[in-house]
Amino acid sequence: MQSDTSSSSLKRVVSDPTPDGSVRSPRTDQLSTLSLADPSQDIDAYMAAQGEADIPDTIALPSPQSQHVMPPAARVPFVESIKSMDMKIGETWYLVSRDWWKRWRKACTGEVDKEGGVEEKDLGPVDNSRLLDQYGNLEPSLAEGVDVEYVPVDVWERFVAWYGEPKNPLPRRVIARGAAKLVSLELRPPRIKVLRLSKDQCDATAEPSHPWLTISAGETVSALCTKLAETLSPNTPNTPYRIWKLESGFDDWTHAEYPTSDLTGAGAKVIEESTKTLEEEGVQSDDAFVVEFKTADGWLGEAPKADSSISTAITPYNHTPAPLFNSKEGFFNKMGSSTSFKSANKFYNGFTGAKSSSSSLLNNHNSMRSLEPGTLGLGNMGNTCFMNSALQCLAHTKELTEYFLNGVYKDELNPDNPLGMGGAIAKAFGDLLEQIWASSGSSTSYSPREFKSQLQRFAPQFSGYQQHDSQELVAFLLDGLHEDLNRVLKKPYVEKPDWEGGGDLELVKLAKESWDGYMKRNDSVIVDLFQGQYQSTLVCPECEKVSITFDPFMYLTLPLPVHKKWKHTIYYVPWDNDKPHVKVLVEINREASFRDLRNLLGRWMSVPPDNLITMEIFSHRFYKNLDDNLPCGEMGDNDVIVCFELPCHARQSRTYKKQEDDPFIVPVFLCDAKPTFRNTYLARNSPALFGYPTIVVIDQEQAKSVDAIYDAVINRLERWTDHARDLYAWEASTGSSIDDVPIHLNTFPPIESISEINADGELVVVQGPAPEEGDIVDEKSMSVDGDDMDMIPPASAAPRIKGTKKDLFDLRLQVNHKELGTAYSHYSTNSKWEAWGSREEQGDSKPLFREDDALYCEFDENMKAYYFGEPLKFEHARWDTWEDFIHPEYKESQKNASEKKNKGISLQDCLDEFTKEEKLGEDDLWYCPQCKKHQQATKRFDLWKAPDVLVVHLKRFSNSRMLRDKIDAFIDFPVEGLDIGSMIGERAAANRLLEQGVDIEELNLGNMNEPLVYDLFGVDEHMGGLGGGHYRAYASNHLTGKWYHFDDSFVTPAKASDAVNSNAYLLFYRRRASTPLGGKTHEKIEEARLKPKSESNTDVPVTIHTQLPTPPNEPNTEYSVYHSSPLTQLTLDNFYRSGTSNGSSSIPSPLDEPPDFEDSLSDQIVTDPLEVSTQTFDFPDTSSNKASPSSSTEAEFDDDFSVDVNVNEVSSPNWNSERMIASPTYSPISSNTSDLNPTDPFSDANVQKDTDMSIHDKTA
Repeated sequence: MQSDTSSSSLKRVVSDPTPDGSVRSPRTDQLSTLSLADPSQDIDAYMAAQGEADIPDTIALPSPQSQHVMPPAARVPFVESIKSMDMKIGETWYLVSRDWWKRWRKACTGEVDKEGGVEEKDLGPVDNSRLLDQYGNLEPSLAEGVDVEYVPVDVWERFVAWYGEPKNPLPRRVIARGAAKLVSLELRPPRIKVLRLSKDQCDATAEPSHPWLTISAGETVSALCTKLAETLSPNTPNTPYRIWKLESGFDDWTHAEYPTSDLTGAGAKVIEESTKTLEEEGVQSDDAFVVEFKTADGWLGEAPKADSSISTAITPYNHTPAPLFNSKEGFFNKMGSSTSFKSANKFYNGFTGAKSSSSSLLNNHNSMRSLEPGTLGLGNMGNTCFMNSALQCLAHTKELTEYFLNGVYKDELNPDNPLGMGGAIAKAFGDLLEQIWASSGSSTSYSPREFKSQLQRFAPQFSGYQQHDSQELVAFLLDGLHEDLNRVLKKPYVEKPDWEGGGDLELVKLAKESWDGYMKRNDSVIVDLFQGQYQSTLVCPECEKVSITFDPFMYLTLPLPVHKKWKHTIYYVPWDNDKPHVKVLVEINREASFRDLRNLLGRWMSVPPDNLITMEIFSHRFYKNLDDNLPCGEMGDNDVIVCFELPCHARQSRTYKKQEDDPFIVPVFLCDAKPTFRNTYLARNSPALFGYPTIVVIDQEQAKSVDAIYDAVINRLERWTDHARDLYAWEASTGSSIDDVPIHLNTFPPIESISEINADGELVVVQGPAPEEGDIVDEKSMSVDGDDMDMIPPASAAPRIKGTKKDLFDLRLQVNHKELGTAYSHYSTNSKWEAWGSREEQGDSKPLFREDDALYCEFDENMKAYYFGEPLKFEHARWDTWEDFIHPEYKESQKNASEKKNKGISLQDCLDEFTKEEKLGEDDLWYCPQCKKHQQATKRFDLWKAPDVLVVHLKRFSNSRMLRDKIDAFIDFPVEGLDIGSMIGERAAANRLLEQGVDIEELNLGNMNEPLVYDLFGVDEHMGGLGGGHYRAYASNHLTGKWYHFDDSFVTPAKASDAVNSNAYLLFYRRRASTPLGGKTHEKIEEARLKPKSESNTDVPVTIHTQLPTPPNEPNTEYSVYHSSPLTQLTLDNFYRSGTSNGSSSIPSPLDEPPDFEDSLSDQIVTDPLEVSTQTFDFPDTSSNKASPSSSTEAEFDDDFSVDVNVNEVSSPNWNSERMIASPTYSPISSNTSDLNPTDPFSDANVQKDTDMSIHDKTA
């Protein structure tokens, strides 16, 4: 029996003193914990009670009285300045619904959008109900800036003070994710089961139900232990307790108590306090912990004796040690398991060595079942279907599987690669493949918790339990495997060759030189199997300079020729008043920008596109500036989009450079006159707008005179009134020899009667009959004043314009209307009226306009009624009169779309779209070395070299700013016989050289006669929309030839034809060949198969413990058997490396039997290689768009890269006295790092065609 003060982990409550300085949580302001006795309660119920304890003591907030004094307009910039600060680990930030956030901004700024305005008194407290589902859980796939905003504590406190107690507060902690310690806001903290240990047997699903504990992954193990105990016994703080961690068999356990008799079968272990965080120790949601309270008779369960010199955090429950190579205690599980609570400050842990009892072997063997290798399901651990489907496809890649199962990867691990992950990803993937291809096991499914733990350690973007893109996982995993297994230990400097011109021979030599240069720095199983090469060609439109480059690819991202169209009616307003304004039907790619739309309209209307300006109109003003940055697809079907033609550059292009003599482009708004005026009036005194806004262009000379500005505005108003003639004063012809030409306004012919309105609003008939009743109010005088008689021309003369009529409206000036008033705010103190006199005081030589000015035409009631009509009717206005315009191109596109819909789309169509020549956009210019300037070149991609395994990514998703969409079109792809030989440039060039009599043998191009025909072996499919949905996989078992459908843990037989459906997302093809695929990799696999099964003492039988973590709904049973499969025999030598990564040491023969622990303390033979080094790596930034070589994006070497190494100079394995771990696979870790040149112009990157990339990228 063990003493109470040994490794039984007696706990002190928080209130107790800790004189011995035992480790507790280093933060005194950490989130408190809520025990959720009701299992229906969730993470957000826990988090709702948090927050105040996390407010740092150093933050001093103003009193509530002073907070209320802050004017609404000042609150937005104040909050956003604090919100823009960087997050820091340990801080608490709050989630705020984007819906409430937008209403708050409108209330503070006075903005009136299509949903109307918001009064601050109607705003109310923060309401996060939109972020929660019907069960109170946080909605999946929340995007910052779209669904939610993040604010720090001090901003949250301001919201509470300003608007009252919030609804559904959602505090979240900032934690460090992954090995790179990426600062991340923890949206979904782990939610774990809390059970009480009991002597009595109980039904797993009986009442009462166990409580849940939601706790941040940034908490320490010590804090976890304390809070687990407090959850079950909050009122007995002095009761000694200890915590057990269950390894398996708890997925369906709902009862509040857990029997002691089940601890052994569940692989339970006692955990001890540690300052490690739960993130570092791999604690995940749905893990189960059992709290044991000490009774008067002692402990209920029997724990093993702990040694005070050992810092191992988890002590096995069994007295009998486990087998030396227990799969549960092996590298893979210890590295990523949520039970690895003491892992030293490294990126991975070592082995735990032990022996197993014969009785245990006998009992576990009885629960084994025979499995068909390759049919193991993978359990869903919470939105991990994206990972499961990708793993199944990669696991059924025949050559890759053989490489791992034959142990070749162990000889090729490159832990010193600064672009790799210390070999951890390769080892984790290899261990997972052994599980998937086992011929026997205790269950038909397995939850890859350990793999996910390693994945999120090195790729924090996959942390948590949100849905992710399966293709992104495949790209990361292949790239990670490549770097972990790169055979090049020291990358040389290699210059990328340039195209100097020539014919096919020079082209082939350039491609060969590019590939050879790439292989000098990159050589792995991934390169042998998955990587091909494509050709990128750019042609300068001016000097016709041709630039050709060759780059590797690891997968093909194919755009789908099913561009979702954006159909809309554009209201087009010509500058020439004699031309009618028209409604133009357009249909354009949904991802096209408004730059593309203006190019289209410019072509159709025969005007320069740069002279067109596109605006959205709402509520009688310009609502949104539709510039080059905005995709057309973001606009709603009912949005009013107007395109104005201007006589100058509209300045909506990002490439426009401002000139000194640029004219002023000024918005003009129509509004009602006020009975009284003030120099400044805001908010409630804002103008009462009506009608259509327009745009006036004032040159520098006109801008010096108010009268000239007034005349320019009158000219723009002609278009919008039936009484356009009455905007001008007329006079009779002078009778000169020059013939008078009648003036046609708004395409109306001259009329005999002319009416005028004087300054008093009285209608004056100059010639002809009186206007019809209704043109003006009856009470107005219809007499003709004597002063106007001189305007009556002789009967034989045609009238002509004398000038504009003055005082038809008051022309007023308002400042700070940025972007033509789209940034206008009613509450802004900057948007105010300014008198013309104040501008005129500047002098005659200066323009009266300033940047961001706006003009308001204030009409009194009479003038408004005459020129535009009565309110609501506006019978004289012409802003509702538009002619239809349908261009022949539009009709042709409609016809082509109908034909394509009937024809369907094939994979070949996608390949043709990939290789289609395109013109670079204006924001993606190419620098021509011959012209010495940036040019809008044409680009084209062609496949040059085909890989053995072709991964095709069908680009179904688009994500442009706020536009997120998926293309669900059916793509017809062949199951067998995909022939791409005609598309491979290397083959075509070689054939042309043969026809010219050139000997191509010396070019070493391989077998040019073998057909490039591929057969499908896997499909990763996605159902649903972007940011959600579900992933599944189809895969062919290369051992049996049978197809299976993998839906997480459910595996069912299938037909190959089932995989061809509209959900297909990733396609996996294997090339037919007369010789084995893989090249160098195949040779190494054969060497591994032929070498002796054991190079050491083969008299000692070895039993490999391969117990699987129990998947959901499956019983848990440990077993130990001799592992065998049709692919490989896993014998003891499979766990030994034949050489080291740097060849600096040899590998001793394995020990006949691991020494007992007492003997191991003095044994200097065995050591744990992973404890030898404290090497740290500068990992690539996984949050950026760059990746390491062979990925889909370019990797650049970090100038600041450094490696700190501490190597114990030992030459043979020994026992590690600190960790009590034996390792048979010792190899010293070299302190040498790859000698990379940060200025290396040769890119190892797999430059993948995709949007938002370099000029060599393909846009969909």
